[in-house]
Amino acid sequence: MYEEYYGFKELPFNVTPDPRFLYRSTSHRDALAYITYGIFQKKGFIAVTGEVGVGKTTVVNAFIDLFKPSLEVAFVFSTKFPFDQLLYLICNDFGLEVDGQNKVKMLMTLNKFLIDQYDKNRNTVLIIDEAQNLSPDVLEELRMLSNLETRDRKLIQIMLVGQPELETMLNLNEMRQLRQRIPGICRIPILSREDLERYIDYRLDIAGKHNGGPAFTQDAMDEIFHYSGGTPRLINVLCDRALLIGYVSNTRTIDGRIVREGIRDLESNDMPVTQRRNRPM
Repeated sequence: MYEEYYGFKELPFNVTPDPRFLYRSTSHRDALAYITYGIFQKKGFIAVTGEVGVGKTTVVNAFIDLFKPSLEVAFVFSTKFPFDQLLYLICNDFGLEVDGQNKVKMLMTLNKFLIDQYDKNRNTVLIIDEAQNLSPDVLEELRMLSNLETRDRKLIQIMLVGQPELETMLNLNEMRQLRQRIPGICRIPILSREDLERYIDYRLDIAGKHNGGPAFTQDAMDEIFHYSGGTPRLINVLCDRALLIGYVSNTRTIDGRIVREGIRDLESNDMPVTQRRNRPM
């Protein structure tokens, strides 16, 4: 709606995990390095944790974009299933035809696929998002799945991505066999106040900001940090609303007053801001 007014090529604060918009803070660079090391050193299992909205999936997508030519990836989001159904989803996302097959046959089909990928020198990666919802029984089955290997390397690399509860689960005594296979757990923290400012500027630049684009004042940045706590998803939601208010107010300066109005909008059930005022011509 406001792209043309600010001169953007696209919306700067979408909440979709677009790797082009990944602001590489120190923690996000560390997470990307951890994933790259774990996958290409054939560690078998890696785990990435962080609070809701810190950018875990965006980091994962950035890794896939960087190394796509050498990867064969299955991305599973539905985790509240028994292992047989999860295995079906895994095979299906790898493009394998397993309709009507039982667990044993699906494992045989998957194993053949993994050997084929190994022969082609491709890295087969299974990414399980929202992994904190996996049951201990399913995690144990995944540990057994990682036993598919040649004499010198794992045939499949399994990436567990989830909220901090995943780390708590992995540290349970009953999960010690799985935990021992994970080379440390990568934790992505929230952004600092300094990183928040760089994060906002980075996304504005990627969206095509130029001299006529919006300018966020320091008090606006303070309000955004106070509201979001440094969580990128909340930053995006509030910045998007603030830009909309700036558009309908016919101003390209996003100050603390506009951000506070955006917060009130987000916390209320009022009609959309575009219906409450008319933008001056």
